[in-house]
Amino acid sequence: MKLIKFIIIFFVFSGIGIAGDFVIYNYQGAEYEGYYSRVKADSPLVFMVHDWDGITDYEIKRTEMLNELGYSVFVIDMFGKGVKPVTVDEKRALTGALYKDRNKMRGILYAAYDKAVSLNANVKNAIGMGYCFGGTTILEFARSGASLKAFVPFHGGLATPEGQDYSNVKGEMLVFHGSADASVKIEDFANLVKELEANKVKHEMITYSGAPHAFTVFGSDRYREDADKKSWKRFTEYLKEVFNK
Repeated sequence: MKLIKFIIIFFVFSGIGIAGDFVIYNYQGAEYEGYYSRVKADSPLVFMVHDWDGITDYEIKRTEMLNELGYSVFVIDMFGKGVKPVTVDEKRALTGALYKDRNKMRGILYAAYDKAVSLNANVKNAIGMGYCFGGTTILEFARSGASLKAFVPFHGGLATPEGQDYSNVKGEMLVFHGSADASVKIEDFANLVKELEANKVKHEMITYSGAPHAFTVFGSDRYREDADKKSWKRFTEYLKEVFNK
């Protein structure tokens, strides 16, 4: 079920009410509608980029899971306020346009980052992560030189766009990939390892046997519980390691 705009989610974490709400930011005259859920003012921050269907209940659920662990979350909207693709063609058109315009992709990411700054989010102790299209986008954020501690794509596109490299990456990398992914070639995974090593980017790369593209998406025919649980466990362990440095 799609989310209703401006819904506020409250739940209890260690006796503290955590409120999440939609927030507006702008890029080149267009409005974008992200979702921000803060635990405490000094809580470590996770920037999350949505899959190709925009911000849905899935991202909100993952936000709640991270809130329960003590992390604030800013979900970045890449499509624009009110843009909710339904058909595969609509999703391909929106993501394809951004893949063709990497400057715009970066511009939207930094507009969201600036919004997080204006909300006094703890951007100095932050990481970025994303699912599928979001995972691909978070790698773009990494290559742009964003000042985050780490970048974590879950089953994202791993091929490096022509003319780009990883020489400006400031944080570490943790990559989760399904070895049965028919959308992202295992050669792209291997090439990314070589690029990160060549650019001395600290990284950890994990594959899961039998896991197809989008293996973490609850309720879908591609969901693989074993790979989802194992990747989430490693991710949460990794967050503790990164944020304690």
